[in-house]
Amino acid sequence: MNNSKRTVIVTGFGPFGEHSVNASWVAVQELKKLGLGHEVDLHVCEVPVEYQTVQSLVPSLWKQYHPQLVVHVGLSGMATTVTLEKCGRNHGYKGLDNCSFSPDAQCCVEGGPDCIDSIIDMDSVCKRVTSAGLGVAVSVSKDAGRYLCDFTYYTSLYLSRGRSAFVHVPPLGKPYSAEALARALQAIIHEMLDLLDQAENKIHCQH
Repeated sequence: MNNSKRTVIVTGFGPFGEHSVNASWVAVQELKKLGLGHEVDLHVCEVPVEYQTVQSLVPSLWKQYHPQLVVHVGLSGMATTVTLEKCGRNHGYKGLDNCSFSPDAQCCVEGGPDCIDSIIDMDSVCKRVTSAGLGVAVSVSKDAGRYLCDFTYYTSLYLSRGRSAFVHVPPLGKPYSAEALARALQAIIHEMLDLLDQAENKIHCQH
C-alpha cells in the first residue's frame, strides 16, 4: 500500500423539528477533535436538513476531496443504540424538510435502483466494534427512515458505487454523551477502513 494519507469525510446534520441541537453534528465535531490518526485526513461537514442542498452538497464533497470513504451520521429520535445502516432507498420521500419542501417524484435519483447496499459489511463492523468493549451498544439496520438521512445516504451510495456508510445516533444523553458517541464513531470508521483495505487487497491479489 502507498503511504499517502487516506481522506475520509464525515458529515452530521443541522437542527430540525424539535431537535434544536442535532446529536449527529455534535458527535461529529467531537470526532474531529479525536481525529482518526496520522494516516487519515479527516474532513467534517454539517449538512442542512434540506433535500435540494443535499443534492448539490454531497456530489461537491465527492468531487472536491475524492475520499476513500464518506460516512454520514444522522440523528434518530427513536434510537437507543448507535445504528449502522446497510442500505439507502430511492423512493418514498414524502416528509417535508426545513424549507417545507419534498421531492416532486418522492424519489432521490430518477431511474436509479430501488435500493443500494453499502459495499461495507455492516454486520462485520458491528461485531468488531462490539467486541472492542467501548461501552456503547451498536446495532445494524436495513431501513434508514425515508427522510433526509436515507435521502443523503442513497445519494452518496449512488455517486460512490457503494463506498459510503450511514450511522444513526440517539439523542444526546439518551443514553450516551457526545464524547462516547465520538469514540464509537472513531472505532466504527477504523473498522470500515480496515474492511475496505482488505477488500482492495483481495482485488489486487486476484489480478
